[in-house]
Amino acid sequence: MARKKSAEDSNAMELILALEMLEKEKGVKKEDMLESIKNALVAAYKKNFGKDDKKDSDDEIEHHKEEVVVDIDPISGTMEVYAKKTVVEEVTDGAAEISLAEAHIIDPKYAVGDIVNVKVTPKNFNRIAAQHARSIIVQNIKEGERKNTFNTFRSKEHEVITGVVRRIEKRSFKDKDGNEVISNSAIIGLDDRTEVALREKECVPGEQFMVGERVKVYVVEVKDDKKGPRIVVSRTHRDLVKRLLEKEVTEIEDGTVEIKSVARDAGSRTKIAVWAKDPNVDAVGACVGMNGSRINAIVSDLKGEKIDVINWDPDPVQLVANSLSPSKVIDVRVCLSEKSAKVIVPDEQLSLAIGKKGQNASLAVRLTGYKIDIKSESQAEELSEEEWTEGLPYITKGEYVNFTASGAAKEDEEESAFSNIDEILPEEEFTTEEVEETVDFSELEEISEDEFEEFEEISEDELEELDVEELEEIEELPEE
Repeated sequence: MARKKSAEDSNAMELILALEMLEKEKGVKKEDMLESIKNALVAAYKKNFGKDDKKDSDDEIEHHKEEVVVDIDPISGTMEVYAKKTVVEEVTDGAAEISLAEAHIIDPKYAVGDIVNVKVTPKNFNRIAAQHARSIIVQNIKEGERKNTFNTFRSKEHEVITGVVRRIEKRSFKDKDGNEVISNSAIIGLDDRTEVALREKECVPGEQFMVGERVKVYVVEVKDDKKGPRIVVSRTHRDLVKRLLEKEVTEIEDGTVEIKSVARDAGSRTKIAVWAKDPNVDAVGACVGMNGSRINAIVSDLKGEKIDVINWDPDPVQLVANSLSPSKVIDVRVCLSEKSAKVIVPDEQLSLAIGKKGQNASLAVRLTGYKIDIKSESQAEELSEEEWTEGLPYITKGEYVNFTASGAAKEDEEESAFSNIDEILPEEEFTTEEVEETVDFSELEEISEDEFEEFEEISEDELEELDVEELEEIEELPEE
């Protein structure tokens, strides 16, 4: 008898040691496993005791009807089965009740109405429990691993993580037309226990991986599936570039610089609009880094993908102009109600503004949210004002602040005649000969020398003191 007791104690200790090892290796908590085992043993007790056949005694049938609990010592692993019974004066249901006299044998402090745990552990319970609980324990171990993996990567959803390419797999599937399609997937290990498939459509076109290569991926979604957590990763998602930039640029991390918009053609080109909350901070310079160190690190992670960083501007006119970088812009007009823009660029830069296969213009549209119509300078000259604007209320640079939220123009009678000075003054300097060729001085000859001297003799101080009526008395220059 002593040897049998020792063997049972040894098996119980082995169970506890096994659970502690599983907790270290699989990340499944020991307390959760013990709770799962208790539930499994309760099910095994109800299934295997008290209902073998019609020869079962009344006591065994009562055992089957009892509300039982299993207690496992977390240190020694000793297992005991207890039936919960209510203390009564007179027992009418042996499966759920116990007399007051019997309860006092267990503990004299029990009174009528108390719940007593009565020990009902069968002699061969350990053997039966081990047979029926093994599969349930294994199932709960897998469930614990699945739950742990889901919780770990759910917190990393919409973030960038680094994995190692384990292998390349070819998988076949049928498309909508029923044709068999073979797709390559890179199996990436995120940790010692978790692998995800980077599908071909989530890879940059032409991108190839080597086994053992470290690769950064964007976690698009984490779902809790019956077969286990389903983790969707991508290298084509536009937020991959955004998250890489956030990690690389400290000014973005601390909130000084903000990423306003991202447009991406994966593997080819990305445009990012940034804005600095502090006017003394150069947002573009902070993202590019000294000698391009910061942006080059991201380009390296993306295997050579080009990245254009532009200044975001609250004025949509300026924003559209910036978005077409590296092309220069002559004129931009924006219709707020239609979310459209008309742009004029130099003739020699039309192809640059549109880009190869329209890529630059397409990225600018996605970056700004405006439909952009690009014309060369010579093309625009052939169109009348009505043909160019199509009768829509377009605004130009500097006029955005004079518009209400509905897009209707706010009348401003006191608007300065120099509000559009940037449009009047040329960007390039002209020589005297060029000015004489373009300006007609013939009308100025109508002013006599005496009249000119009369204007010349008025000082600036005297001019400021003159009221409107006095100014009207002065002969005006002839209009062109």
